Amino acid sequence: MLKFTATEKSVADRKSGCLLVAAARQGGKAALSNHAKQADHAANGLLSEIIRRGDFKAEAGTAVIIHLQKSQHQRIILAGFGDETPDSARRGVDAAFALLRKSKADNALSALSAEKNQNALLHEVPAAARQLQKFQHGPWGKNPPCPVRMEFALPGKSHRAAFARAAAAAEGGCLARHLAEQPGNICDPAFLAKTANWLGKNTELKTWTLEEKRIRELKMGGLLAVARGSAKPPKFILMSHNGGGKTRPVALVGKGVTFDSGGISLKPGAAMDEMKFDMSGAAAVFGAMLFCARAKLPLNVVGVVPACENMPDGAALKPGDVITAMNGKTIEVLNTDAEGRLILADALFYAAKNFNPAAIIDAATLTGACVVALGREASGLMSPDDALADELLQSGEATGDPAWRLPLWPAHQRLLKSEYADMANIGGREAGTLTAGRFLQNFIGETKSWAHLDIAGSAWTKTKRATGRPVDLLAEFLHRRAAKRAK
Repeated sequence: MLKFTATEKSVADRKSGCLLVAAARQGGKAALSNHAKQADHAANGLLSEIIRRGDFKAEAGTAVIIHLQKSQHQRIILAGFGDETPDSARRGVDAAFALLRKSKADNALSALSAEKNQNALLHEVPAAARQLQKFQHGPWGKNPPCPVRMEFALPGKSHRAAFARAAAAAEGGCLARHLAEQPGNICDPAFLAKTANWLGKNTELKTWTLEEKRIRELKMGGLLAVARGSAKPPKFILMSHNGGGKTRPVALVGKGVTFDSGGISLKPGAAMDEMKFDMSGAAAVFGAMLFCARAKLPLNVVGVVPACENMPDGAALKPGDVITAMNGKTIEVLNTDAEGRLILADALFYAAKNFNPAAIIDAATLTGACVVALGREASGLMSPDDALADELLQSGEATGDPAWRLPLWPAHQRLLKSEYADMANIGGREAGTLTAGRFLQNFIGETKSWAHLDIAGSAWTKTKRATGRPVDLLAEFLHRRAAKRAK
């Protein structure tokens, strides 16, 4: 469990191994926040002095650390918030916690967002977890996710609920990153199933796993076809949070390819190690479900994770093969590296058929084309439901976990035409992200409200660290859904 706490006491009345405060640009000059002014007093004017000398200009995304003697705070980190737009403030927060990670402090007090509205906590608390979390091999729950004991200064008790929600999202993000960063020889389908089992035993979530025999009985042709080339059997993992009475649930579906070699359509060797991240959609669903449990969300939510490996064994799926998905549609597999949509096809249909969801949202590292189009800043969002799309976009904006909406047009379905099946699994080089989304739409059954998040660019960084996205977006979306239902 994440050991983050909060206090309403003034920073002048607290002790810490490191105090984090902010400065912004006002009238072209750096100006300390009220909490930074208190810190400046404790530091005998050192903060205002480095500003006066021009050594710190409070530019967005900058931070400096000051070591103190004979003070209740052993260190002070001063972060630059620039002109205090949401983006510049977030950059300052990230820089402050990145600098804290490099320090030797084992406890810290953050007053970075203490004077702002409650929404600032939705980035600050998860950002602390993201920057401070250290990679650890093995199962979740063995060690605390963050080695630094964090306390957050709040302006009053009215911010307590927002802090609790932000801390729950932060812990969900930690779980998502922990899973995504495990190497493929550790995190396989069975490892994900064991993680779900842990959640079932240690939270109020209900979890269960369908084994290969049951998967065959359900005729999940997409999941079985992709798993054929692996020595490790597939798992179909289910999680349920029941906080909304008899109302229809929100279904979260995550792509769980624990290693993607490309299959017979083998990927290039360079950077293939990154394909351990191909289960980042599944990791995000795990994280969002943990958020639901920790936040005691008054909403019904189900998590659906099809898990397998995509390997080039002698029994592997071949280009040109025709398979039948769970809903009876036939698919000509032109490229075995377009495997995520095949397992999601069965998972989406299963969720629609068995849970009668009010909405389905899937998250998947689906297409390299999305990375080309949007880079690593935004997840791609596709949905035929304008209201659902707006909810997700606004939730991403509020938490600094943005998405960008892309079109779903009939023309993209025509690109999937096959001479030998109902559709092909790819549509050629053009509009690769859009044809992938359109492919998935064929498997949502009678569900009217569905959205697809392509996180191929946002799920991990160039330095090969998992981001935990889009847990923050999903957590905020689910919170807003629950709040709307309560009115």
